Amino acid sequence: MANVFAIHSVCRSIAAFLQDSYPASVAELPMPPCSFEVLSSSQMAGPLDDASRIGLYLYRTAISEHSRQLRPGRITDLRAPSLHLDLHFLLASWSRSAHDEHVSMAWTLRQLHQHPVLDFSALTAEAAWSADEAIQIAPAELALPDILHIWRSVGAPYRLSASYIARVVRLEADKALDEPPVVVIEP
Repeated sequence: MANVFAIHSVCRSIAAFLQDSYPASVAELPMPPCSFEVLSSSQMAGPLDDASRIGLYLYRTAISEHSRQLRPGRITDLRAPSLHLDLHFLLASWSRSAHDEHVSMAWTLRQLHQHPVLDFSALTAEAAWSADEAIQIAPAELALPDILHIWRSVGAPYRLSASYIARVVRLEADKALDEPPVVVIEP
């Protein structure tokens, strides 16, 4: 489990993984230059410059639907239970050239398809991840109206994009509970 820096750490880890594995060429053809960046809402709405990039934009965090069904166990260490999150993000392609946009996006989609899990060794250290931690990255189906709504919300024109979910990000409680849990004993 990780600390409150986990959300940003996952986003940075995905961008760093893609940047570090981006090749200079594929099948003896040169790849277009491309950078991979985590973007805020204001950066998404910013002007297009000449740099080719894939931007990772976190548009939603949600309590993991799989952890909602977990029954609380006995609290033996007096710690609050961990919070399990799913991170919903868009990968968006920026470039002045359609060729560069298409090639860098295709490579990115293929890379995430071939490597859908980030383990402890690929996660940035700021979140103090456990050694057994792994984050699954899976495509997410968003209807076109939902994607367009995200772009309108950030005040930017639509760009070539794909949606993904990073799951399960487990946030650990900061400290032990001050008191043991309340137990009701009925006569």
